[in-house]
Amino acid sequence: MRFPINQICMRKIFAIIILLSAIKSNSQTQNFVEKNYDKVQTYITARDGIKLYTIIYVPKDASAQNTYPFLMERTPYSIAPYAYNEYPSRIGPNEQLMREKYIFVYQDVRGRYMSEGINLEVTPYIANKKSNKDVDESSDTYDTIEWLLKNIKFNNGKVGIWGISYPGFYATTSLPATHPALKAVSPQAPVTDEFIGDDANHNGAFFLMDNFFFMRSFGKPRQEPVVSYGGPFFSAKVDDAYDFFLKLGPLSNTQSEKYFNHKSYIWNEYLQHDTYDSYWRARNIRRHLKNITVPTLVVGGWFDAEDLFGALNTYKAIEKLSPRNQAKLVMGPWTHGAWAVDSWEKLGINSFGANINVFYRNILENPFFNYYLKGVGNFNLSEATIFVTGLNQWKLYNTWPLKTTKPTPFYLSAEKKLLPQSQSGSSFDEYISDPANPVPYTEGKRGGRNNLYMTEDQRFLSDRSDVVSYTGAVLEKDLLLAGPIIADIDVSITGTDADFIVKLIDVWPNDNADLKLNGYQQLIRAEVIRGKFRKSFEKPKPFVPGKKTKVKFALNDVAHQFKKGHRLMVQVQSSWFPLVDRNPQSFLKIPEAKESDFQRAKIRIYHSSKILLPVEIN
Repeated sequence: MRFPINQICMRKIFAIIILLSAIKSNSQTQNFVEKNYDKVQTYITARDGIKLYTIIYVPKDASAQNTYPFLMERTPYSIAPYAYNEYPSRIGPNEQLMREKYIFVYQDVRGRYMSEGINLEVTPYIANKKSNKDVDESSDTYDTIEWLLKNIKFNNGKVGIWGISYPGFYATTSLPATHPALKAVSPQAPVTDEFIGDDANHNGAFFLMDNFFFMRSFGKPRQEPVVSYGGPFFSAKVDDAYDFFLKLGPLSNTQSEKYFNHKSYIWNEYLQHDTYDSYWRARNIRRHLKNITVPTLVVGGWFDAEDLFGALNTYKAIEKLSPRNQAKLVMGPWTHGAWAVDSWEKLGINSFGANINVFYRNILENPFFNYYLKGVGNFNLSEATIFVTGLNQWKLYNTWPLKTTKPTPFYLSAEKKLLPQSQSGSSFDEYISDPANPVPYTEGKRGGRNNLYMTEDQRFLSDRSDVVSYTGAVLEKDLLLAGPIIADIDVSITGTDADFIVKLIDVWPNDNADLKLNGYQQLIRAEVIRGKFRKSFEKPKPFVPGKKTKVKFALNDVAHQFKKGHRLMVQVQSSWFPLVDRNPQSFLKIPEAKESDFQRAKIRIYHSSKILLPVEIN
């Protein structure tokens, strides 16, 4: 059952909210923190003796008669400014909460910036702690809350935690073995499982470009607490990422003296652990989200190129493992963390009709924290608040995924058609996948990642023979997809390994007032799997050359309405460069591959292949 928020209702809500929120000015914002908060800087000692550097902003009007809850962010990205007489221009998740006043707490996590200890990449959770030496982010959070309650005056005994991206992971880790005073948690675009779907790998395929650029700074070690890590390991002026990474060659070349040179402990770990071994399994926080009862607001964006998987699957894990949970899911048309910016009205060809971030702050985020931490207002949010792209409308659902959708097969058939029934299991389409000429993930020359690729026009690939497209009939009525997508393709290859990228595309008709949209092939969802992991992420298996083999994997969920007159398209390809590193198309440890290991392969896609789409049946 769904409860649509219609267009007229949304306009009224936005008009009221915008009126109420139009009270700020830049000068007021700049000085508000210093005028209204006292800054407290201290070390909080964890149970193993390690000191965690913490900055606390306490409202100046806090008193025995006017107490405040804590609202905390734990981060690996620095809690600067560190000088006692310097204040940030804004604190808290958004400006309204800053003005409503909380005791805002910021902490450098263990081993980062001014905190002592050793930092671990996505610190593994220790379920059965046997001594004070068994520490993790959950225990550090617990110890921090305990200290705050005892040492910061005029608090009301309640604590909330939020964070976006990596800080979203630290928010999630507060949930297992939670402190009794923790009353509200919001993991937003949280890092969750870096081998299966977040940041480092997707289904075992290494996300080369993002991690190369990120880790040249973040993966830098330190000998003692610092306020700055200095510059990156190496400089790399990149005007054309496709050309740069192609010339860079095999992944092992990233460890040359010119680049990482084995100095980044995280980069070393990434390249060492190329299967879903104990290193990655220990960093899967999802399996520990058991018996969670703390109210939890999980937030994600449909256009998040980094952690779309994290938001969806953190929520699903809580739903599965915690029957008495109070978790809610919010999915909007955002890129990574874009709900935290002041305004969000459009992205690429997607126009949302209003600043949806005002709605997010005033209807979702602020009421959540105010209700559970201050007892102000109410928070009667539906189980899932979902922005449906294509329709460009929020919908409220009482489950996610929906119970009103049915996994419906669409077959990749002969003559490049996408059909509701299979025509043949023996015929096929084929292409040559050449590591020396990989398929680009985006159009044009770009130095870094193009965030718009997740909604980009795919016609830039129409001339490539190594991308095969299957197009459905013109839709006679609107088609709503809401939920998970499963690619179920039958393939054969001449090598012993290959990647498979499956894309779902919305093909626009030729009757648009804006001529640029005529025939536009809008990417809706795409995902990759490294073929050797088709049976197991722990134990990869080579392909038998020439043998028909099933490759089945999940794409991230979707909430999209294909409009009447549009068509569905599915594309299949075997490279996505330089977003994903090149597969040598030989069964081996790819981080150890030499240039001579890379070979061309003939890929066949059989017409028994299909994609299962979550079609609304009501």
